[in-house]
Amino acid sequence: MRYLITGATGFVGSHIAEACERKKQILSAIVRPTSKTDELEKLGAILYRGELSDANLVRQAVLEADVVVHCAAKVGDWGPIEPYREINVECLRVLLEACKGQAISRFILMSSLGVYSMKHHHGANETEPLPRWHGDGYSQTKVEAEQLAMHYYKEWGVPVVILRPGFVYGPRDVTVMPRIISALKNHRLRYPGGGEAALNTIFVNNLVDAVFLAVECEKAVGQAYNLTDGEYVSKRKFIGTIADRMELPHPTRTPPLWLAYLVTWCAEQLAKLKGAKKAPLFNFPRLKFIGYNLDFSIQKAMDDLGYRPRVNFEEAIGETMDWYKKNPFPEIPV
Repeated sequence: MRYLITGATGFVGSHIAEACERKKQILSAIVRPTSKTDELEKLGAILYRGELSDANLVRQAVLEADVVVHCAAKVGDWGPIEPYREINVECLRVLLEACKGQAISRFILMSSLGVYSMKHHHGANETEPLPRWHGDGYSQTKVEAEQLAMHYYKEWGVPVVILRPGFVYGPRDVTVMPRIISALKNHRLRYPGGGEAALNTIFVNNLVDAVFLAVECEKAVGQAYNLTDGEYVSKRKFIGTIADRMELPHPTRTPPLWLAYLVTWCAEQLAKLKGAKKAPLFNFPRLKFIGYNLDFSIQKAMDDLGYRPRVNFEEAIGETMDWYKKNPFPEIPV
């Protein structure tokens, strides 16, 4: 089968691309002209160079594809919504339009557990209603992207499967993990509410397994699936393990969640009044990540897809931290 991956030079997309090569699948990717493609070229990928907004290029790329895995997205926790919508919704629309009437067997949309409300979750499953409005552009446009994809499934039969991973970690993440490490170095991390709340972690190799299971499962079409490692890992355990492995100090401050919420609200309002281009240290996406209980059920993925996370936390975090020790990165301001 021929896999077309968007975002194949990114963290998750690159791991899926490597899995395609291991599984002897034909690999193609839409890549920006400025993207570094050395690794994809080593994998023998067929590259379509251009922007996802280019309908002609996208149509050409989709024409020979059996499976489309859409990982490309604008990520972040700050900024106006329109740049997020342009990438996460409108470029998706171009891709879905190109898939109409084509004989693709599966369209995998990489979404996020961030589509759920900012509140405590205890075993929440896919029947949990999504909020109509999120306070940040990334989460809001991920909801809109899911709605758009399901529209194309219902109206034109595009074989959409929505995957909702939690916090994806593993080797080659240059976005979130480096910020956590930098925050630990600079004593900028706290545990609002005490740090014992669940973190919705998923190791990147477990997520890759779920992608291929979703491709193979006919029952998955038209469905959304929560995905985590299926293992309770608290904020304190996750971050503390990183601190231990990297020989960094542990966070010690444990402000009550109500106080953290108030400080965050004030920080965001002040940043908006100033027209800040950079996210304030305290913002709601970060508070959701570090303060709220994020426990989601993966039973549906286990029942429908046969998903069984094969890499446990200790093995996964060990492999991840070994990679960061061998691959130093510039310190990221937080």
